[in-house]
Amino acid sequence: MDATLRQLAAYVAVAKSAGFTAAAAQLHLSQSTLSRAVADLERVLGVRLLERDTRNVQLTAAGVETLRVAEQIVDAHRSGMKELRRYLLGESGVVAMATLPSVAAVLLPGLISAFRRERPEVSVRIMDGLERAVLGRVLSGDADFAVTTVGAASDRLEHRPLIRDRFRAVLPEGHPLAERDELTWEDLATEPFLAVGPESSVRRLTDAAFAQVGAGAAPAAEASNVATVGGLVAAGLGVSALPALVLPLLGPGRVVHRELVAPVVERRLDVVVRARRTLPPAAAAFLDLLQEARTEGRDVPPGASWITR
Repeated sequence: MDATLRQLAAYVAVAKSAGFTAAAAQLHLSQSTLSRAVADLERVLGVRLLERDTRNVQLTAAGVETLRVAEQIVDAHRSGMKELRRYLLGESGVVAMATLPSVAAVLLPGLISAFRRERPEVSVRIMDGLERAVLGRVLSGDADFAVTTVGAASDRLEHRPLIRDRFRAVLPEGHPLAERDELTWEDLATEPFLAVGPESSVRRLTDAAFAQVGAGAAPAAEASNVATVGGLVAAGLGVSALPALVLPLLGPGRVVHRELVAPVVERRLDVVVRARRTLPPAAAAFLDLLQEARTEGRDVPPGASWITR
């Protein structure tokens, strides 16, 4: 039979207290229980650890070495349990999130900063990419959750609506259409349109909007990076339509934004988790913070709004 942690802890207390009375009080055990634990340890090890008399105890040579090893084991157990407790409370560990570049750069930084102030021992790993790649990260288990657009339905994923992100017209400064406060998709269809690449959820929504007004012409140019699209617009090569959360990524180029209607187009961003999966405590704590931000209606860029029901 191996020595138990309880036996080792009892022996350490007795050896360091040089007696059973003080050790029993320290461990909140009766002296008889404590004496039995030490006797059981001696029987397991096959050696005498303590020399007892009526007043105190003395460690044998084997007792001294056993104390050294037992302290290491007991201290390691205490340290490990403390570390485990912090993890289970969400105070340590890693939050792995997958998300769209616009969400990673615009919506999440303030929330991550607040989260890290409360839980400085938790590290955050952000995996940004397009919708399909982001959802793949969740399905593979690389990411604890995603914040992304709503793709094709899957019984392997659970969606929690989070935020609406309205499309706005993006024009070069000085463009004739920029004189108006509100534009339609038909207005944009009369201009060279600069599109995000076809693998993007943004492209899926702009194509659908143009189809709805009967304008299905191919874009004048396209780029996979929204900042590149913004640069093309700033250079006067055409106009575009982008969600509100994307607009801060366009940089300092000479572009203006206008309301876009007929139809009003919004992309919905959800928190997505793998169905029937228990999240790590730190990831669950971050989602609690995200939910709190949504419930309290914390500030988001103009054109974006929390989904409250």
